Amino acid sequence: MKASKIAYKPVGLALGAASGVLAGGVFKQVWKKLGHDEDAPDATDENRTWRETMSAAVLQGAIFAGVKAMVDRGGAAATRRLTGTWPG
Repeated sequence: MKASKIAYKPVGLALGAASGVLAGGVFKQVWKKLGHDEDAPDATDENRTWRETMSAAVLQGAIFAGVKAMVDRGGAAATRRLTGTWPG
């Protein structure tokens, strides 16, 4: 394994944690903007409809995937600028 990949591992882990926190905040804001006063429903919340529960899950998944890809790609690009090698 290349030294750059090994050196990037802790950076990648930190970026992954940061992207999760960022995505959670973005999802909460988007959920509120869509007109929901309450937190997003859990899958086992019996007082919420299937439609609302599934809509929240799909939206949350899309936001998490998009934010993670953006942060991962940005981290890799920054690593290339600093070291001259792509970490992947």
